[in-house]
Amino acid sequence: MAVFHISPALHFQVPVGTVVKTADGRFLADLDKEGTMFVLARGGAGGHGNHYFTTDVVQCPVVAEYGARGEDFSYCIEVKSMAHFGLVGLPNAGKSTLLQAISRARPKVAPYPFTTLKPHLGMVEFSDYEQIAVADLPGLIEGSHKNRGLGIGFLKHVERCSCLLMVVDLSSDPIADLALLRREIELYNPQLSSRRQIVVGNKIDVKESEESLDLLIKSEGESNVFGVSAKFGTNLTNLLLRMKEIYDSHLSEGDVSKQNVDEK
Repeated sequence: MAVFHISPALHFQVPVGTVVKTADGRFLADLDKEGTMFVLARGGAGGHGNHYFTTDVVQCPVVAEYGARGEDFSYCIEVKSMAHFGLVGLPNAGKSTLLQAISRARPKVAPYPFTTLKPHLGMVEFSDYEQIAVADLPGLIEGSHKNRGLGIGFLKHVERCSCLLMVVDLSSDPIADLALLRREIELYNPQLSSRRQIVVGNKIDVKESEESLDLLIKSEGESNVFGVSAKFGTNLTNLLLRMKEIYDSHLSEGDVSKQNVDEK
């Protein structure tokens, strides 16, 4: 947990990943590490009670001092999911089913849009006991960058993820769906366009989905596309191995960066 500190004595614990902004949206702090603290407001200096003014002559003075006024601010507090991978897709693409298949998380699954109203985190544990956090994010629709649908409530969680799993429905038009997802992410924050991505073609068990998968592979490249069936567990092992490779690569790059900083 991270901590908000209001001097002199009030402390509030908040989830790791909490962001503090001013009332007009100016960024102040990102509590993205365990134990991080941010001072919201400082209390005023305390005054003196009548006991402070006692003397040998006046044992019961009737004078005292008021304390100084403390700081008074308004803040906007946001919580963003902390996950290594984020499942990004249109409503009913199968993101929640995929998270259930690869982790112990149990998000709501139903045959209608917007069953996921808030992010769900699942932990994927590998044979070397390494754990990777995966977030099932609410469904994205056209115009989400303008706050349509779940809008910004979805998109702000993408910023935390090191890699995005772009989940598309192979029984629909996966190429058009993928283009829509990328366009909405870019319009929300152009920097997210350079974030590493894996394309997951879900529902390969559905009839005629193989043709859609072939078109997707031709468009994106075979090494970056995984045709899976989250419902039946088809090809999930290969997807998890690729996720582990990306995770290990990200850790290695982080270690190199740290060494460079230390050397400087």
